[in-house]
Amino acid sequence: MHYQEERTNGCRVSDAWTYRGLKTIILENELLRISILSDKGADINSFVYKPTDTDFMWRSPWGVRDPRNTIPPTGDPSSVWLDYYEGGWQTVVPHGGYSDRVYGADFGIHGDVNLIPWDAQIIQDKHDEVSVRFTAKSVRMPMSVSKTLSLVSGSSMLRIEESVTNEGEEDLDIVWLEHIAIGPPVLSDKAKLYVPKSKLLSHPESIDTNSKLEPNFSGDWPNINAKDGSVLDFTNIPPKEDRSLDMAYMSEMSEGWYALLNEESGIGWAVSYPVETFKYLWYWRNFGGGYGYPWYGRCYNAGLEPCTSFGNGGIKQAQENGTALNIAAGQTVSATIRAGAFIGKGTVIHVDTDGNIALD
Repeated sequence: MHYQEERTNGCRVSDAWTYRGLKTIILENELLRISILSDKGADINSFVYKPTDTDFMWRSPWGVRDPRNTIPPTGDPSSVWLDYYEGGWQTVVPHGGYSDRVYGADFGIHGDVNLIPWDAQIIQDKHDEVSVRFTAKSVRMPMSVSKTLSLVSGSSMLRIEESVTNEGEEDLDIVWLEHIAIGPPVLSDKAKLYVPKSKLLSHPESIDTNSKLEPNFSGDWPNINAKDGSVLDFTNIPPKEDRSLDMAYMSEMSEGWYALLNEESGIGWAVSYPVETFKYLWYWRNFGGGYGYPWYGRCYNAGLEPCTSFGNGGIKQAQENGTALNIAAGQTVSATIRAGAFIGKGTVIHVDTDGNIALD
């Protein structure tokens, strides 16, 4: 769009950027600046709160890579995804979890729409509101995906309206995961994690030699058993020196939201989502404990990821445990998510569907 108004205040949007060779869309208002890699899954790779110059998105040590410039040194379906995992926020459809073969198709980890280019169209460009619609189609399943990202003037919350449509002529099971990875400076041992009333589940088995959680645990939020006999309070975020790597899940959530608040800086991150669609909140705890490929002990991040399904085993596991999302032939499932920044002190007691935060 060569004749787009180039404002210097209020809401702004531009599709005239590239980052490391990838088409990139910039959305911003007075409080937020958001970067979306349209050519790589429409990933949100940067989410900056301007008043404090805080980027909430975690960045992997290898960062953004253009797949066109690299020949994968292996055909392993997990390594290919991880080679290009830059951190940030991916929409994971139709297969969320470890690699598997489903409906006769091979799926790598978290495949496949976050590894392909998405079309991008600016649909609103006004001083008080901007919106961009991203669309894509899965390579190996007849699923089309659409997400519209919108900012309004003066708001520190991004609105995302998403839909997944089954274009096939048979009913199909999927896993839909919003893969959000948060890093420093908000993430630290000075931060607290808040979620509504829920059950806590640990992964059925330890996912790493440095896993600390007791496998197959089930109990009430926020306490969970560790393998050494201690009880961990999940409200607290460990430091990188914890050297742990674990997967856990919040289930039976009374509402769909979570908030991470750094008590030292007073800067917080909050997400609200429809719990009737995303019935689980995956909690990837990468607190300095991942050794060997691809982490090599370098990483400190928390993945707090709304998901339709339980377990990191992909569609087959979700089918077996009854948590796969079935979309009938020709049908669409939609969801609205809000995510963004807040400033405050105290305990987060609620995040409503508009992203408003209540503190006690």
